[in-house]
Amino acid sequence: MHLDKDSYGTIALAWLIPAAIVAALFIFFGPSIVVWLLTAFLIVFMLFVTWFHRVPVRHTVGGEKTICAVADGKIIIVEKAYEKEYLKRECMQVSIYMNFFDVHANFWPMDGEVSYYKYHPGNYLLAFHPKASEKNEHSSTAIKGNYGELLFKQIAGTFARRIVCYSKTGMLVKAGEQCGIIKFGSRIDMYLPLDADIKVKVGDLTRASETVIAELH
Repeated sequence: MHLDKDSYGTIALAWLIPAAIVAALFIFFGPSIVVWLLTAFLIVFMLFVTWFHRVPVRHTVGGEKTICAVADGKIIIVEKAYEKEYLKRECMQVSIYMNFFDVHANFWPMDGEVSYYKYHPGNYLLAFHPKASEKNEHSSTAIKGNYGELLFKQIAGTFARRIVCYSKTGMLVKAGEQCGIIKFGSRIDMYLPLDADIKVKVGDLTRASETVIAELH
């Protein structure tokens, strides 16, 4: 496990600002129960922000036809939906909601070539809101493999204010390697071929790269 390479600045601020606050508290108010309690709270906050940006080592399962979860979290949607941005066809939509305590690093769901990428600025509705997929800030990535093409969206939530995505059109990607990170509560929407054999249901918990979302034909 290591820390996300694009989050060093965020982590540094999460340590420097509370450290300055603690120093000011002791300088102006001296040691007291209230100051020590505030110090303890800020230390927990600093450790949480560091832990939040962790990137675990994940090992993919299955073969070329296997689609793995992009993120850790909970399945909140499994349904037929029309993907109108790029694929422009009926698909099976599988959505994963990430809370504050889930790993927020994201991983490529299969081997292939990035066939499409676009970043969309937007709003910050709650991540599980029905319109979050369209109206919230998000990035869209399509991957074409030997057995089909899929699209997934990294979607910001109310508290997620930065999406990092490594996608570049034409790049070759490998399942299980990190493809980005969404900072704080957020969501992933995956759009799979209509005939994909879906292996998850609403309420299931996922682990990126290690939970099989579907098998392609």
